[in-house]
Amino acid sequence: MPLGNLTSQFFANVYLNELDYFVKHKLKAKYYIRYVDDFVILHSSKEQLEKWKIEIDNFLKEKLKLELHPDKSKIINLSRGIDFVGFRNFYYFKLLRKRNIRKILKKIELYKNEVISHKKILESFQGWQAYAKWANTFKLRKKIVKKIYSE
Repeated sequence: MPLGNLTSQFFANVYLNELDYFVKHKLKAKYYIRYVDDFVILHSSKEQLEKWKIEIDNFLKEKLKLELHPDKSKIINLSRGIDFVGFRNFYYFKLLRKRNIRKILKKIELYKNEVISHKKILESFQGWQAYAKWANTFKLRKKIVKKIYSE
């Protein structure tokens, strides 16, 4: 089943439902968010998060035959921002991932060099803008529009 396929997303939600119950009812984590196979737990104590990480890893291995990704499972301070569901999430705001900004700037460069058409850059920009509007990007989006229409 291809990654990102709606069926695989559905089955991930069904399969990981047990993880939700474990984290919310056994560990009693108050701030737990999961989207398909990505999840975040917020807590003021780093020690508590480290303990929970071990317990979750054990639960996943024993009950669901899954493992936490060693490079993506980390405990970080919220002030650094959490990379989750396509954004860098902070306490009071969210930003786009830097690579997503670089991608649209690269497409604008291709448009300026006449590698892609005006129609293609507008399609790309509309898709990017639909994503970008969910973050704190008002000034960035205005700047990108100016880049597209400047000579």
